[in-house]
Amino acid sequence: MGTIYSHSRLSSFENCPKQFEFRYIQKIPSTSEGIEAFVGKRVHEILERLYVFVGRGQIPGVEKVIDRYQKLWEESYDAERVRIVREGTPLSYYRELGENCLRGYYLRHYPFDDAETLGLERRVLFPLDSAGKYRMQGIIDRISRARDGAIEVHDYKTGARVPPQRILDQDRQLALYQIGLSREYGEDTPFRLVWHYVAKNRICSSTREPEELVSLRETTIQRIDEIEAATTFEARKIALCNWCEYKERCPLHATPETLARLEAEEKAVAEAAALAKAEDDRQLDLL
Repeated sequence: MGTIYSHSRLSSFENCPKQFEFRYIQKIPSTSEGIEAFVGKRVHEILERLYVFVGRGQIPGVEKVIDRYQKLWEESYDAERVRIVREGTPLSYYRELGENCLRGYYLRHYPFDDAETLGLERRVLFPLDSAGKYRMQGIIDRISRARDGAIEVHDYKTGARVPPQRILDQDRQLALYQIGLSREYGEDTPFRLVWHYVAKNRICSSTREPEELVSLRETTIQRIDEIEAATTFEARKIALCNWCEYKERCPLHATPETLARLEAEEKAVAEAAALAKAEDDRQLDLL
């Protein structure tokens, strides 16, 4: 079977082919992450945990939720790994941002009885074509059945920017998830795509017509074909360059000294791996 794609994988190629090459072809592990991503992960984890308790009929108080967030922050935060890109912004700002996101969400949705939760952090794997050549996957933050019977696909966003409705109506990620879930819930089931911009305490939604989903399948397949046919991966300057985990090795940003150091480090790792394999082979020969 071929490569399984995701919205993130497609977006990486679209934003910067060089980042795509580093991440998915060379598979260079990330040694750091931006503070924004760190906060987002903690908020997602706490909301998942909250809905697990809601499903048990045990709704924790808001202060208990915030206390768990603070403990999770302490357990997870690593100053050597987490980067603050925006100079002059204190760590406390981001910690409070996560708390405010959770507090606002809790107070807005309490007692969490507006819909039936069907899945949390659910992995969905599905084909885009009848032959199963083009496959997609994703992790859905939350799936619910609303009071009007619609299946809702929820996504939590901790960023400050809320896109205009016309952009949400063209969003690929949640619409792809709808394609995947329609195999489980039925093609004729009404779906609603829901974004929670928790930093702004705003909820946005969108729906898709059947012909729009057909078009999405086709354009996504075309994008996958483009990626599969690519032989070179050019670096591209974008607004998110400072947040890229590969910036120090990017040809548009790295110094010759840094590139030489990284090349030497990678060569040393490869040589060490080769020596270890040779020793393993020698030991097997002695058996």
